[in-house]
Amino acid sequence: MLLRESVWKLSKLRAAVLLLLLVSACAISARPETAAFDLIGPKVDVRVQRGGKTLPIAEVPNLQAGDRVWVHPDLPDSQSVRYLMVIVFLRGATNPPPENWFTRVETWNKTVRQEGVYVAVPNEAEEAIVLLAPETGGAFNTLRVAVRGKPGAFVRATQDLLQASLDRARLDKYLDAVRETSASDPDQLKAKTTLLARSLNIRLDQQCFDKPTAQQAPCLTQNTDQLVLDDAHSQNMVATLTTGAPTDLLAHLSSTPTARGGYYSPYIGAVVDVVRILGTAHSAQYQYIPALALPKHDELNLKLNNPPSFRNPKSVLVIGLPPVRPTLPPPLRAVDAAQISCLSKPDLVLTADGAPLVYATEMAHNFVLHVENGSGEKQSGAGFDLPAKPDPARGGIAIENHPLPASALDGEITGVLRGNWGFGQFDGPHFRLRISRAGQWTVASKDASALIVGREDTLHIKSYDASCVSEVMIRDEAGKQASVEWKAAKPDELEVKVPLQNASAGSLKMLVKKFGLHDADEIPLHTYAEASRLDSFSIHANDSDGVLKGTRLDEVTSLEVNGMTFNPENLSRANQQDELRLVSHDPLVTAAFDTGVPIVARVTLMDGRTLDLNAFVEPPRPKLALLSKNVQAGASDIPPMIHLRNPEELPQDARLNFFLKSQLPEAFPPNEKVEVATADDAFHVLLSVKDGNLTLQDSKTVFAVLDPMKLLGPSAFGPLKFRPIGSDGVEGDWQPLMNLVRVPELKGVHCVLSAKAAETNATEINATEKAQSSEKGTSSAKTGENCMLTGDKLFLLDAVSADPDFTGAVTVPDGFVDAALSIPSPKGKTLYIKLRDDPATVNTAVVPILSSQP
Repeated sequence: MLLRESVWKLSKLRAAVLLLLLVSACAISARPETAAFDLIGPKVDVRVQRGGKTLPIAEVPNLQAGDRVWVHPDLPDSQSVRYLMVIVFLRGATNPPPENWFTRVETWNKTVRQEGVYVAVPNEAEEAIVLLAPETGGAFNTLRVAVRGKPGAFVRATQDLLQASLDRARLDKYLDAVRETSASDPDQLKAKTTLLARSLNIRLDQQCFDKPTAQQAPCLTQNTDQLVLDDAHSQNMVATLTTGAPTDLLAHLSSTPTARGGYYSPYIGAVVDVVRILGTAHSAQYQYIPALALPKHDELNLKLNNPPSFRNPKSVLVIGLPPVRPTLPPPLRAVDAAQISCLSKPDLVLTADGAPLVYATEMAHNFVLHVENGSGEKQSGAGFDLPAKPDPARGGIAIENHPLPASALDGEITGVLRGNWGFGQFDGPHFRLRISRAGQWTVASKDASALIVGREDTLHIKSYDASCVSEVMIRDEAGKQASVEWKAAKPDELEVKVPLQNASAGSLKMLVKKFGLHDADEIPLHTYAEASRLDSFSIHANDSDGVLKGTRLDEVTSLEVNGMTFNPENLSRANQQDELRLVSHDPLVTAAFDTGVPIVARVTLMDGRTLDLNAFVEPPRPKLALLSKNVQAGASDIPPMIHLRNPEELPQDARLNFFLKSQLPEAFPPNEKVEVATADDAFHVLLSVKDGNLTLQDSKTVFAVLDPMKLLGPSAFGPLKFRPIGSDGVEGDWQPLMNLVRVPELKGVHCVLSAKAAETNATEINATEKAQSSEKGTSSAKTGENCMLTGDKLFLLDAVSADPDFTGAVTVPDGFVDAALSIPSPKGKTLYIKLRDDPATVNTAVVPILSSQP
């Protein structure tokens, strides 16, 4: 009895373990889309013939009717399972392909193994796929029936596979380059990775560079599902042919939670979607699994995310080929169109971005830089081509420019990048170029006497080929040479730092070396010994700071007037004269600084000498007091949806009314003006009685009106300040006014229930909720909804949240140009937002919310 009970318990334990393993296996198999594409699939070689020309598949972005596609299954001799290959052409989601668009290929056939097969792209075809299935005797008919029964599933799967392959190519290129740089040249990891990210449009985490060197590469290569950013060019190549906007599918996938809220490429969403779509075509005999194709030359390097099954249901590999439709050439552009590059520079790289596929794939090939005269080759009759190659780690197109041909042009020349996109040619960006030539340099007139011994001075020199400079040196009268610091201030100008702390007055030569030239250009210069010369000291009544003008004012240590000591604050140079601002922190002796009172300023120099300077106290500067201010909403017909919580914020489309009272002078002069400017002085305007934006209430008080949009323009933002400007041009002190913010126009929130959430909400909704949801055409968002905030100039938002503490908030990325933003489901009709111009303040927005079911 005891033995029987023990056996029963053991059997029960085994059954429990078996059940646990079965549940675990089901859980794993229920999430095939989470597996990485890291299994190596079978080899397939593909080439395409068009117009008598043959290209490997890696160089073909698209097919067209009439193309002859050569397919060669490169299976090993030891292949134990016979694979049947079926090449299929599709013509849309709602139009099953005819039976003669299916080509049966027996991969075990000797002729096929040795020579491959050719198939012609039929007219009206739009997509092409290759199916690999274990042969079962009736596999061909089974596969043909499956595709003809659900053509839309295979159309979508093909497009998603192509999108995922293009993005995976960019990701692999980035990861391989980061790992290689980390191992071979870790000191250059930050510089090269930054260029890689720009070229391949990859998200770069700058915080990784704050880590120790050994931890930077692992940090830069983690979270690979978040690295690939959107690329409009690749999305255009795989635009859906089904009804609706071409990018509906991609936009939907990129806003899935798996794709991290829609700011990254739909790579992850496409992978998830293609697995689900192919799952709808499963049968008892076959299941369909995606094979990611990463072409290299004529090989389709296939990657699988699930191991194939050779038991029922057997695995059919689905391989996408390029779409059968025209594609746009890559939108490659120069990073800085105004930049001038030197064609004589070794290892020349012309910086270009905007087309990640140029750097990540072989579809763009046979690049050359065509160089011609700036006025056009047709007039000059001269021009030549230089081989070029995309180099993402260096941030552009590397030019093989050595040696330059004997026909190299002189003066203003331009270069255009030319290449092949598949079978066709395309012209890329244009570049401004120079070739090193011995030439004359001119010194800026303002710097003609700027070289003063005993200090470091700045010299500006100009030449048409300044971009070809490789080194700048100075040589004194004794023949001693030393390299100096320099930079390109403008395309034809250099800014050179000349250290003269230990130099003596006399002659000096500057040597400018250029790429490819043996001899340097010589610029004769002269240095001067200059003692401090005091020209004037100006101070206004009631002020505690003044301005000393003269030369060599860097030797001034202090200035004393009527018992008050002034210390140097800021030294500048203008019109070949030094200007030194001095500030006193001593109590102001008012009587000693009345208007017109003569004063004697005693200046102390570094060597202990003192110099006296006679001056007069100038009239006091104008001074205003801000009495009140009021923000008046703009005249727009659209009611504002965003409510600013900070009373110090001024919307750009509003109007600011404020009162000022004159303190100095006592009455406000009618010809006095009020200047309003941004904190950085980038935008400013003068308000005046004459222009109508200043109105006297009485002799002391003035009413001011500021229309920011009209007077400062649409790009002004940030803290505003104001100051009075007297009729004689004397300026008062700046005072804070308001914080100018630009506000986007919000139109509404459109929420779409997922299929599962719609089913759940349909069973739970009651009559009261129906009445509330239909009231005024708005409703509260429900759980499981995907919500999009629509509006104009959404890039003016910094973040959007459904709650005031910004838990799970969506941050608007730099360069966001879309008219719709994926946001969290609102908990009511109120959203909480932060403006880009004032991210520290939480504002509210009441917007219409529209919900719909898929």
